[in-house]
Amino acid sequence: MSSTKPKTAIVTGAARGIGRSCALELAARGYDIALVDLLEPEMKRTAGEIEALGRRVLAYTADVTAFGRAHDIAGDVAGRWGTIGFLLNNAGASNPKGILDIKEEEFDRTIAVNLKSCFNYVHAVAPIMLKQETGGRIASMSSLNALSGGVTSAVSKHSYAAAKAGILGLTRSLAKELGPKIMINAICPGVIETELASGLTKSRGPELMKGIALDRLGKPADVAQLVAFLATAEPCFITGQHFVIDGFQWSC
Repeated sequence: MSSTKPKTAIVTGAARGIGRSCALELAARGYDIALVDLLEPEMKRTAGEIEALGRRVLAYTADVTAFGRAHDIAGDVAGRWGTIGFLLNNAGASNPKGILDIKEEEFDRTIAVNLKSCFNYVHAVAPIMLKQETGGRIASMSSLNALSGGVTSAVSKHSYAAAKAGILGLTRSLAKELGPKIMINAICPGVIETELASGLTKSRGPELMKGIALDRLGKPADVAQLVAFLATAEPCFITGQHFVIDGFQWSC
């Protein structure tokens, strides 16, 4: 693919935490950013920070589980900016309930927010990227718990772990289906200090750090650096892969 790929990106779950950090890092590297989230005040703040970096920004209030809305957003971004160079599927939601406590609708919602949302947005942007001479790139946020199983924290019980594991299968399959024009990879963060994980990091932070080789918890900026690499690296011979970013969490 050409090195003159379009510097436009869609970031879901972009209002705060990892999504916000990734959106800002991409903007700092010259990307115009389309933000997708349900948290309007926080998304407005992120949009202002991107504009302060001199980049264009669009903000869409949307539930990422809505298939039609994903297509509307992708079409609007492509219509306004002409291209979509990068998609970051970052939106996610936890569910702390075990198998004996969870309700069917709660399980379904966890799968929809974490996994179906990735399908929705890839389905929406893939036709656009495939028509572009430069193709496109996609990254989806999985989790360390997709590999280890979610058994020790409130954010990563079985429904969350199952959804994040599904992202890995989706990524590998779509890398074959969409290549060579679209490269798609997954990211598996360990314990990252975000709003989603605040209960865990506040109550068990020192305990968790004892099992991390780098002796600290991750920051959203750590993940943003990896996302930026996957979006911008030239040349790039990486697709269908998952990247663990956990400071080597050997005990959890």
